Amino acid sequence: MAETAIYDLLSWMSPSYPIGAFSHSSGLEYAVEAGHVVDRVSTENWITDQIDNGAILTDLLIFVHCHRATIAGDRYRLLAVAELALASLTSRERTLEGTAQGAAFRRIARATAPAATLAMLDALDDGELSYAVAVACLTAGHDIPLELALTGYLHAVVANLVSAAQRLVPLGQTDGQLAMRNLASTVFAAVAIMAAMPDSDPFEQMGSATLYADLACMAHETQYTRLFRT
Repeated sequence: MAETAIYDLLSWMSPSYPIGAFSHSSGLEYAVEAGHVVDRVSTENWITDQIDNGAILTDLLIFVHCHRATIAGDRYRLLAVAELALASLTSRERTLEGTAQGAAFRRIARATAPAATLAMLDALDDGELSYAVAVACLTAGHDIPLELALTGYLHAVVANLVSAAQRLVPLGQTDGQLAMRNLASTVFAAVAIMAAMPDSDPFEQMGSATLYADLACMAHETQYTRLFRT
């Protein structure tokens, strides 16, 4: 069972899973153009800030509460957190990034890895379902433990940003792998903190201190030359 769970999780978080993750940069494209991300170190710092204090941290918190609600069979709580997740997407492009991947993930999961828990999300239209909510619901439905599911999810998010940086900065293949290696401790620390988060109101647990990254997402909407959708 453990081997199956790991294999499934790796498959769902793989770049080959057709959710269009490769077309999103979470504002990184603008940060590169503006000169804030210029090499491997600044790439690592940008991603670390997002995990420790930014949009990724918010998504991890959403993931935890959705996974727990799904395990408990609490549809009302799951939908309430999903509504909060949508409200936390602070710009048009963040909303596009979150919901486009969420809808695609649910669609392919229904076809290839069906779980009864996905029906708990039926009340949500594609434009209302964020990626973190969809992944949390599916992993819980397949009895994948929270910390393992959260690690897989965060690794995929980080890997996608590093891949974007390789195309944008650009970074070489070696620097890309060094960045992934160097970010491992940040990933593990964030997972440990989130997994220990008490079951209180997720809104009261939220906090963000990466205003420039949010502004970068907004500025990207009118960036003259773009490789990415966000």
